[in-house]
Amino acid sequence: MAAFAHHILLSKPSFFFTKTLAKSNHGFTAFVSVSSPFIRRHKSTQPIAASLLELGGVQISKQDVVKDEPTNNVPDLIFTKLGLQLHRRDNHPLGILKNAIHKYFDSNYNSQFLKFDDLCPIVTTKQNFDDVLVPADHVSRSYNDTYYIDAETVLRCHTSAHQAELLRKGYTNFLVTGDVYRRDSIDSTHYPVFHQMEGVRVFSPNDWNDSGKDGTSYAADDLKACLEGLARHLFGAVEMRWVDTYFPFTNPSFELEIYFQEKWLEVLGCGVMEQEILKRGGKTDNVAWAFGLGLERLAMVLFDIPDIRLFWSTDKRFTSQFTKGQLGIKFKPFSKYPPCYKDMSFWINDSFTENNLCEIVRGVAGDLAEEVVLIDNFTNKKGMTSHCYRITYRSMERSLTDEEINELQWNVRDQVQSQMNVELR
Repeated sequence: MAAFAHHILLSKPSFFFTKTLAKSNHGFTAFVSVSSPFIRRHKSTQPIAASLLELGGVQISKQDVVKDEPTNNVPDLIFTKLGLQLHRRDNHPLGILKNAIHKYFDSNYNSQFLKFDDLCPIVTTKQNFDDVLVPADHVSRSYNDTYYIDAETVLRCHTSAHQAELLRKGYTNFLVTGDVYRRDSIDSTHYPVFHQMEGVRVFSPNDWNDSGKDGTSYAADDLKACLEGLARHLFGAVEMRWVDTYFPFTNPSFELEIYFQEKWLEVLGCGVMEQEILKRGGKTDNVAWAFGLGLERLAMVLFDIPDIRLFWSTDKRFTSQFTKGQLGIKFKPFSKYPPCYKDMSFWINDSFTENNLCEIVRGVAGDLAEEVVLIDNFTNKKGMTSHCYRITYRSMERSLTDEEINELQWNVRDQVQSQMNVELR
């Protein structure tokens, strides 16, 4: 289940909603209602996408996604990413990696795994959360983390949103790849749109009855053998280890780590599917395994790509470096243009969240925003807390002028003050 694959942070790998989001009521901030007063509605500097898209055979207009209604928090910038489907481009690092994984499964499982890579990313909250047993109070359901089209419809947070439907349709071996959407921080390894792959394999009692194992043990052993082979297929003869972990959707649950470039790297999350999910899919006597991985995370390592924004670049100095079928070509950096740092301090309020701040910065600056980082905070004698954030602006394709950087920063300040109701210092 690709819900395992949340943060692309290189030190925090993926599978469903990684460990950082896979637990409820364990040190997370309180649930934030989708009726949050912070509704982003400001002019974007980003180009507007075509007014009508076809996604997975479904025609979608901008008005279907970016709505002027209380529970909608999808900005123009996110709409411009819909339909781009980087994972379906054979000469793009993400497409090359997807095809390499497909090749592994075709070769080792006699093409038994069906592939889905064009499913519509607009799903119901039931598909996105309930069908994979995400608790009602789970932090991932919050307005702060998820893009809501309305109270019952979201841009999928993971490709696992399609799992229950595919199981109900009778599919027992499948891979799902797609673009997923989450409100997130701004740095070289995080982006609000990224790509995941999830795999599912279902077993019947006939598969394990003669093995001397129960169904759960049989599925877990098969899963580990499959994914160890996949890791060798992608990374070569590397040392591996399994780490027990927790996900709401699997039991037992594991993460696979490999020793690569002199450090341990978490590659993916996986586990034996919770029986309740199978029962809801009409498979009461079966067991199944599921895994999920983030394509950007692995591609950044395999291709030596230093900044996640590069995946979206149309600069020929980037796109011309990659060729269909050639996995692991090392990216050769072109001229790195100078960064510009701008600091902004303000008194926060009870509703302040860093994700909301990053949404404003992205809405104004788009991919010119390289990083937003908290560099100072203090609380005065009156109990008021001040945060100081440093925003790094940098283009990957040209030098920015002082005039445009100053304009971006003033726009960010204006939007932060008006949208977040904070007092600038």
